[in-house]
Amino acid sequence: MWGLNFFHALCTLLGLCFRTGRRGSLNLTRDKTSQHSLQSTGIQGGFSLGSFPHYTTKVLLAFGKDDFQSEAFWLACEKLGYECNLARTKDTVLEAFHTKYHEIVVIDTRNPKIIDGETICRDLRSLKSTQYTVIVGVVRRSTTEKEDSSIEPLLNMGFNRVCMETSSLSQCMNELLQLYLSDVQPRLQLATAQAVYVALDKCGDVVHITDQNLNIQYMNRASERFLGYTMKDVAGKSLLESNSVDNKELMVQQLQRGREWEGVISWRRKMGDSVVLSGRVVPVSFAGRSPTHYVFIHESSNIGLDKRMSGTLIKNSELPKGQNNRKGSVDMKSISSDGLRRQSIAKLHNLSIEAPITKVIALITSVQESSTNQEDIQTLDKVVDILRTTELYSPQMKDDKTKTGDPVTNDLIGALLSSGSAITPIARRSSSDSGSVTRMGLSRSTFKTPMSLQMKELLDTSLLWDFDIFKLEELSVKRPLVYLGMNLMNHFDVSSSLGCDESVLHNWLVIIEMNYNSKNSYHTSTHAADVMQATAGFLERERLKQILDPLDEAACLVAAAAHDVDHPGKSSAFLCNSNHELAILYNDLCVLESHHSALAFKLTMSDDRVNIFKSLERDVYKAVRQNIVDMILATEMTKHFEHLAKFVNVFSIKKEDDSPDGGRSSPDVGILTAPENIALIKRMLIKCADVSNPTRPVKMCVEWAVRIAEEYFNQTDEEKANHLPVVMPLFDRATCSIPKSQIGFMDFIINDMFETWEAFIEMPELLQNMQHNYKFWKEKEKYGIQRIQDIIIMQRTMKASGTGKTD
Repeated sequence: MWGLNFFHALCTLLGLCFRTGRRGSLNLTRDKTSQHSLQSTGIQGGFSLGSFPHYTTKVLLAFGKDDFQSEAFWLACEKLGYECNLARTKDTVLEAFHTKYHEIVVIDTRNPKIIDGETICRDLRSLKSTQYTVIVGVVRRSTTEKEDSSIEPLLNMGFNRVCMETSSLSQCMNELLQLYLSDVQPRLQLATAQAVYVALDKCGDVVHITDQNLNIQYMNRASERFLGYTMKDVAGKSLLESNSVDNKELMVQQLQRGREWEGVISWRRKMGDSVVLSGRVVPVSFAGRSPTHYVFIHESSNIGLDKRMSGTLIKNSELPKGQNNRKGSVDMKSISSDGLRRQSIAKLHNLSIEAPITKVIALITSVQESSTNQEDIQTLDKVVDILRTTELYSPQMKDDKTKTGDPVTNDLIGALLSSGSAITPIARRSSSDSGSVTRMGLSRSTFKTPMSLQMKELLDTSLLWDFDIFKLEELSVKRPLVYLGMNLMNHFDVSSSLGCDESVLHNWLVIIEMNYNSKNSYHTSTHAADVMQATAGFLERERLKQILDPLDEAACLVAAAAHDVDHPGKSSAFLCNSNHELAILYNDLCVLESHHSALAFKLTMSDDRVNIFKSLERDVYKAVRQNIVDMILATEMTKHFEHLAKFVNVFSIKKEDDSPDGGRSSPDVGILTAPENIALIKRMLIKCADVSNPTRPVKMCVEWAVRIAEEYFNQTDEEKANHLPVVMPLFDRATCSIPKSQIGFMDFIINDMFETWEAFIEMPELLQNMQHNYKFWKEKEKYGIQRIQDIIIMQRTMKASGTGKTD
């Protein structure tokens, strides 16, 4: 947990940065030995930092050959104490920029035959990392002397400034100084401000920033989680409108004088209850002496907020009276029985399934509604809380039963009663955590997977829901998992989250893909890549971004990539009926999913070159492993309705026609971020990603339907040939109706699950595609297009037309 002192210093630093605009002093030395250290790659090294850890400006010169201009800029950098590098080709310019970030890039545009400066500029601007870089174009003197000359085309293609060629050292020095003061320094301040915003969003303290009239301008994610409001709800509103302060006038008077204020504020939460937090308010001035903004900083540790950030779970017995270990929860009495629970139960009745536990909770809720005794209502609230736990019959021995007085006996009893099966939450890592991976010490390889331009353009759309996975399968020669996996994992910075090199991540994807059975029609690495792409699409939704950490995201992507590794193309029931060695090994219980998760970790641990978990601390690795295994096991369809009922029972997410907010009700922030419920969210995420085919565009939906049907047909053929029980007798290739099978699957599995999931993450294209595909299959059934041969012919027609249209 980052404390008040840290944020006081952070806010003060930010304020000084904008008030003074001063730059820290530099103590630089010229590294003569590095001038030619990169000659083998076409890059010449220049200046570098000495032992003094302050910052220095870095300049990259892109000149195809040495001349008076490159020499003048080189000497100017030397005089000013700037670090300078020289690159002679487009590729070495990009390589130099990837290797080390440069604040200024000077590009020679005078002779495109020697070096194409305009193309280099466009390529640099295509990189996200150049948003704070100043790019200067050097033009011929004659260009600026023409009456009809214009620098507008150069500025439009990405140059920030154009300068005329000169051999004058003083002019080059002046040009660089002006660039730094007018362009580079403001960009550095902007980048620093952006870093501060990221730090504020990652911290666990409740932070608000207001203007001089105490109107809210910013609130961090910890505030949103704790109070239940979003920034849209409170933007521009007075912070003291719904929150109260003792001796308000004294606080305002002290802040207006530019003095810090310390005290307590009673915060009104969206649930309706109020919580008192102690903290301080820091006045900040960006113009003149009078404060222009106020930063409210309140520690949340005293109410058990964000226990996952510390990496430990606190038991209820260790908290002060009236508190529990649910995030954002302060007191059971603060939860109204008229609120979230009853909404969730009402929505459960809209589902076509109902678990026994939901009937019990519904009965309790009806008793609460008719009761007038507040104590009874609060007691029943506690009963419902207990019933919402996932393991109702897991024993929890009382302390006096387990403590015998003998240390040896205590250890023995504790070990025997500990199953080790509970899902450990992935701890949020703060800057002070000793067990976290040190990213600054991580050797990033900037690993690049060779690929064609066509594949690169396709992967640029990897986060779109209509991403063409089958086109990638074709371009990659049936190796889509490596290419798409690297693309998505780099997007989510998985290598940093796991503390592994990108080459190790690539090797891991290679060995996982090698162990998918390419002879299967459906359960191949293409399906794994498709599930991974759906997972990434879900992780991009705002609600999940607020709930899941980078390590959570990494675990989700790893689980998706490996969730069906070494799938034999047959169901678990087939393996059990045929006495397969896997069924014997896993005692006929969760056979395939147990095999997938076990093999994934066996392959990962087989060699350090593929061990993506090697740098994780023991406790972090254990939590990540448990989460990945739990997600893979959740893809077993025999527990589908159990997972769905738990999810709906915990989260108030289904739609109600008469709801005042247009059909959506917001889950309680404490419920959302409880560790056991985050596990539920991740199970639901991978389950939806695993069976997302009916929610894809119709062309892809049809292709997946043909592939899964063919795999089922093969199983039925083998069962009949070997006189085994036929698990799916209707999947006979001679008689099966593909549209009917898809309609039934959508009716009984997909509809309820994706309506629930879409209401939770708010992704309307899921339901739009699902409804369109349902109508599509209904029409095919109506017109008698049923057998797989007919579907394949229809599919070829769709491909030939180049569209997914069915009319």
